[in-house]
Amino acid sequence: MKRVVVLSGAGISAESGLQTFRGTDGLWEGYRLEDVATPQAWAANPALVLDFYNQRRRAVRAAEPNAAHRALVELEQAYDVQIITQNVDDLHERAGSTSVLHLHGQIRQARSTRNASLITDLGDRDIQLGDHCPLGSQWRPHIVWFGEMVPAMEEAVEILADADVLLVIGTSLQVYPAASLAFEAPRRARRIAINPDAPREVQRADFEVVAATATIGVPEVVRTLLKAVANHDCTRCTH
Repeated sequence: MKRVVVLSGAGISAESGLQTFRGTDGLWEGYRLEDVATPQAWAANPALVLDFYNQRRRAVRAAEPNAAHRALVELEQAYDVQIITQNVDDLHERAGSTSVLHLHGQIRQARSTRNASLITDLGDRDIQLGDHCPLGSQWRPHIVWFGEMVPAMEEAVEILADADVLLVIGTSLQVYPAASLAFEAPRRARRIAINPDAPREVQRADFEVVAATATIGVPEVVRTLLKAVANHDCTRCTH
């Protein structure tokens, strides 16, 4: 079974009503990223950081998977689909995707400030100051903040090493090191970027560009890939 690796970014979730992390004014829903999404912000004002992520978590709980998320689930009928997402929401999982690697953490989880491997599911709960893990330290959002290491990068590179098809969906390729993953697939792999404003990086590389939003472009590409399998059309596939 051929492997499709999906690298998804904020654009796929924006169509479910979730804000992209940085607006044209450099702010995230009125907040400076330096004030809410860095280790320094957490040290300086943990209450503000918790409130910010509690608001984001409520928005995620209220959002629903869209046509792009659902189309990727359909692709599992004929392909080994591995999703690597820069997003911290759980919309891929709620749509039904079975293999999702979160590069930047998951907003509906919390982790211990004493032991980063101690993680808990929050469900519908918020995190408040004074909410302690079993080790007695404060829970924090299970988010990779700017300036922190991205622990899942090595696993992501390993997944990409076996890609037959790479789909890059809704990402500006501006956040590193995650953006570098778009260029980690083998040379033999077919590369498709789905974005109404495809970054120059993919335009210069060997990518087919589908200049459409995720909810339009992803179902279109999925239909094409499924049809290729149904028709045993290997003219665009790799072996």
